[in-house]
Amino acid sequence: MTGALAVAGVALGVVAVLLAVPSTVFFVECVASLFRPRAPRFDPTAPRPSAAVLMPAHDEAAVLAETLRALAPELGEDDRVLVVADNCSDATAEIARAEGAGVTERTDAERRGKGYAIVHGVAHLAAAPPDVVVIVDADCRLSLGALDQLAREAAHTGRPTQAVYLFGTGSDSALAAVSALALVVRNLVRPLGLHRLGLPCHLAGSGMAFPFGVLRDAPETGSFLAEDQLMGLQLAAAGRAPWFLPTAQVRSELPPDRGDALGQRRRWEHGFLTMLFRYGPASLARGIARRDRDLIATSLDLCVPPLALLVATLVALAVLGAALVGLGGSAAPLVVTAAALALVGVAVLLAWARHARAFVPFRTLVAAPFYVLWKIPLYLAFFLGRGQKTWQRTKRKEER
Repeated sequence: MTGALAVAGVALGVVAVLLAVPSTVFFVECVASLFRPRAPRFDPTAPRPSAAVLMPAHDEAAVLAETLRALAPELGEDDRVLVVADNCSDATAEIARAEGAGVTERTDAERRGKGYAIVHGVAHLAAAPPDVVVIVDADCRLSLGALDQLAREAAHTGRPTQAVYLFGTGSDSALAAVSALALVVRNLVRPLGLHRLGLPCHLAGSGMAFPFGVLRDAPETGSFLAEDQLMGLQLAAAGRAPWFLPTAQVRSELPPDRGDALGQRRRWEHGFLTMLFRYGPASLARGIARRDRDLIATSLDLCVPPLALLVATLVALAVLGAALVGLGGSAAPLVVTAAALALVGVAVLLAWARHARAFVPFRTLVAAPFYVLWKIPLYLAFFLGRGQKTWQRTKRKEER
């Protein structure tokens, strides 16, 4: 029995230490988001680079016209919009043309996914390349001045630039509010912390600006579910790590239907988990071997699991650690796990207090355990080999 307890203690201790690493990274990112802001790097008095807004769109007839009308006042005289009507079966292309946007249509039933649409759009733009390409999803709205700032920052730094990508709750439920908080932590708090430490961030899929040559030469991501994060990691490995621009914002809405919301999360997080396990440790090792600060930071950020999964795993490990102590085993795994849980808990409270209390009332935080439980089947499906492999479009609010 003593030998078995010792083996169990070592095993739990190793897992606890492994989980303490992303927990510490998460804590540092959230705390650093409270640091003094950094000014944008671009010179606002310099000539404005030309920008093309590239908008991949698959059956987006319900939302496209409103998106293009909201975008029009932000365009400079040398700017243009290109809608990639990708494998569409509706009037997406016709609506885009009616709103004055450039349109290119792509039909390829075997090669489906946003990565293919982006490559197609870039090839179309190559005939008259802009200085900067800004990728915006068809259901998103850019904040006032965001296009100008993104174009200037990307052109000035020569690097991809990511705007703050935020989501409306889509419904009034406490679960939706907690989900929105998790996305604020993911898309605002953590990249803001990295920015204030002078480190790069991940790409979030919309509100991304690239110098044309950087995007043209970027490796293709095809149908990979987390194509944005894969592109960001590949660019970091090539010395073009993305930079965060907290003064520019792009917004969308979470699906109001709980089933649609879970489907959207399944696509996002199964793609992310595939990224984490397939590329995270190897990328971190490569960054350390090369002494590449940006690649190390990008890889460590990638190794932080989704918040609900991190919390659920730490809680399960704490229960096992407590059972080990109850049987007379070592308390070390429980102590390490409890410390990691405390770091994550404090980080989330700090993030909420500074960045989300205006739209996530404190009382809704009691729904956090239910949010974690809601997502456990999603994670179990991934680890049992039933992870989502292909891209599936999320229904828009206007289509319900």
